[in-house]
Amino acid sequence: MIPAMPATAPTARRASAAALRFGRLASMGTVTLLILVAGVWGSWGSAQYVMLTKGRERGTVEVTRCAQDMCSGPYTPLSHGSQARDRVVIEKTVAVRKGRTYPVVVKPGSSEVVRSGTAGVLYAWVPMGGALLLASVVVAGGLRRSGLAWVLAGSGTALLTAAFVTV
Repeated sequence: MIPAMPATAPTARRASAAALRFGRLASMGTVTLLILVAGVWGSWGSAQYVMLTKGRERGTVEVTRCAQDMCSGPYTPLSHGSQARDRVVIEKTVAVRKGRTYPVVVKPGSSEVVRSGTAGVLYAWVPMGGALLLASVVVAGGLRRSGLAWVLAGSGTALLTAAFVTV
């Protein structure tokens, strides 16, 4: 040991290393949490209508016309109290094709509908699947928790694959 160096230097190094480790865990944990919350937030916009269907208008839409980002067609009610409509609008995605009929739920107070059933639920949660995949990278690299990262990645992959297969 160098005579000019204080005897407490190894203790100070350990304390600063512990503080850096805590800072990394806190910041990466916060980033992971924000990614997962953003995934839920992005999914919940459609998922709430598909999953909480009690009291909502349910029926089918036969897609007769598609424009740039929207498709439309007549709505046939299936639930009690639902009324037929000449035209409802559904978002044009890879899951919607002209000439096909889809089970849907009407968004309250609008003529907009979202797909229902298993395909609708899985499709609504696709943003969460992407968030799980992204969070797995942060957990593996930033938090250095490979087991948890594999669980997150597997969950995200399973969700995205199930949505792809059912849609």
